[in-house]
Amino acid sequence: MIIGVPKEIKTDEYRVALTPAGVRELTGAGHQVLIEKGAGVGSSIADADYVANGATIVDDVDDVWSRSDLITKVKEPIATEFARLGARKNQVLFTYLHLAASQECTDALVKANNVAIAYETVRLRDNSLPLLTPMSEVAGRMATLMGAHHLMRPGGGHGSLISGVPGVAPCNVVVIGAGVSGLAAATMAVGLHANVKILDRNLERLRQVDIHLDGRVQTIASSTLAIEEACLDADIVIGAVLVVGARAPKLVSNDLVSRMRPGSVLVDIAVDQGGCFEATRPTTHSDPVFEVNGSIFYCVANMPGAVPYTSTYALANATLPYTLELARHGWREAVLADDALAEGVNVVGGAVTYGPVADALGLPYSPLRSLL
Repeated sequence: MIIGVPKEIKTDEYRVALTPAGVRELTGAGHQVLIEKGAGVGSSIADADYVANGATIVDDVDDVWSRSDLITKVKEPIATEFARLGARKNQVLFTYLHLAASQECTDALVKANNVAIAYETVRLRDNSLPLLTPMSEVAGRMATLMGAHHLMRPGGGHGSLISGVPGVAPCNVVVIGAGVSGLAAATMAVGLHANVKILDRNLERLRQVDIHLDGRVQTIASSTLAIEEACLDADIVIGAVLVVGARAPKLVSNDLVSRMRPGSVLVDIAVDQGGCFEATRPTTHSDPVFEVNGSIFYCVANMPGAVPYTSTYALANATLPYTLELARHGWREAVLADDALAEGVNVVGGAVTYGPVADALGLPYSPLRSLL
């Protein structure tokens, strides 16, 4: 099989889908790997490193798309890439998609008539998300760091140090959602000596968090009232809510924000799925924040892209086994043999095969099994 890796072109995105180690594994298995020239530079991977492990460097991105049976990326295609989606019949696209929050990208993939497999909906039997987890860990840790930065006066906040100092209380950090990113955010906040509350509807998950953090956080059963009370006392609020493959629920209203302490900071990790704050809109690393009712909102849609070396290797470690299976068996046999990978299939031949995406966008749903 021919595997293509185009350079990411989303604003401030520096990750790349494949590392030299991944190239070595694929070429060693008899496959051909095409890498767009300079695709790894943002992650400190030189073209020569790819070539040394068997890849072919391609100058023209259109050649990468038109020649490859399998395209592996990091982020969803953007408008300038839509025309390339149909460049090769029966092509498979393997990347983060977040289609429930993007009618435009979904329409483009349906029109392309190919196969789109989303990293974020590949789900194991224990409900864990192996290809979302590494980036959730990065985003969660970054959320606390970015919140702490923007809480400082130069960052737009009210001028507090998250940890406090002897004689001055530390800041109050509220994390909504106790999944992978929420736990990562809370762990980082505890490490910075903040006062931390974490909310979730899953009481068993809260018990796990309590054990993991040795009781150093307040675990709170989530409800509308509990979120309101926690936010009114917060300096930093981190939205870490995930409904797999679907839009995130709006849990923090603009009215609630208007009653929070002026100069507080809200970080929405769920922005890729539409966000869990009413005022959320995607921002970029070069222009990361905006103000709402006196508070600072940080809603960067590709947070791990700011640390591409760490993120690229963490992501590639997780995706490579699935890429190898897709290359070895083709997508049909691969998903028939792996229920987790089958859950990742969002679009096949013009049909939406992932229910939450179809529901979110009001599109017809076609069960994957009916198309295999």
